[in-house]
Amino acid sequence: MDFERVKLDIDGGVAKLTLNHPEVMNAVSPEMLGGLMDAMDEVETKSNGVRCLVMTGEGRGFCTGANLQGRGDNSGKVPDAGAALESLYHPFLRRLRNLKAPFITAVNGPAAGVGMSFALMGDMVLCAKSSYFLQAFRRIGLVPDGGSTWILPRLVGKARAMELSLLGEKLPAETALEWGLVNRVYDDEKLMDEAMTLAKDLAGGPTRSLAGIRQLYWESTDNTYEEQLNLERQLQRDMGYSADFREGVKAFLQKRPAEFKGE
Repeated sequence: MDFERVKLDIDGGVAKLTLNHPEVMNAVSPEMLGGLMDAMDEVETKSNGVRCLVMTGEGRGFCTGANLQGRGDNSGKVPDAGAALESLYHPFLRRLRNLKAPFITAVNGPAAGVGMSFALMGDMVLCAKSSYFLQAFRRIGLVPDGGSTWILPRLVGKARAMELSLLGEKLPAETALEWGLVNRVYDDEKLMDEAMTLAKDLAGGPTRSLAGIRQLYWESTDNTYEEQLNLERQLQRDMGYSADFREGVKAFLQKRPAEFKGE
């Protein structure tokens, strides 16, 4: 399926979402964000059977941040640089955050600015060896956005998050792996094969359980210990009523692989 500057392919429970504006290294525009929201409608449509989402970029880049072409004008008006965040970016980021299935990002090239934010939203972040991350905002006189100031210190600590943002230096994929920012790094030509293999494995899993795992870890960073215990209890109750839990127990007792349906 083709949307505005976005492609979506669904096969066997795996949805592959491709940022598709390679002429500008998949820089994000309002048009692309509209396409992403339309694509997410399809991902979240139950009849499409999506049980894992993979995001990547077309061509040589993952996403080089916001598309600045056409941003300037001669009207003399001072633009509100934060307005697009509230109206366009945040709704999309919230949909990724609340997705009811595992989410993988396959970073096939530069991930800069808000593109870095998109990449780090993945439950599993897989990178090509040639890829790199860049907090580019200081280069144009802005502050980091796309939730990166929430995500980065929780992944690599305040000192490294501050360094990346204040200095605006490139962070190569292999250094990002050493820092614990990403999960795995592959040779460039192997990245998508490895990402799709992992996605198919997750798509064959207990989808409600995996969505519950996502929710627990997203909320754990802000919850108190008692709040987290209560959330675990609530979700465990819900999972205990699921068909996948019954199948998992039956398969364990019968010493065979479980056949999860995502129910």
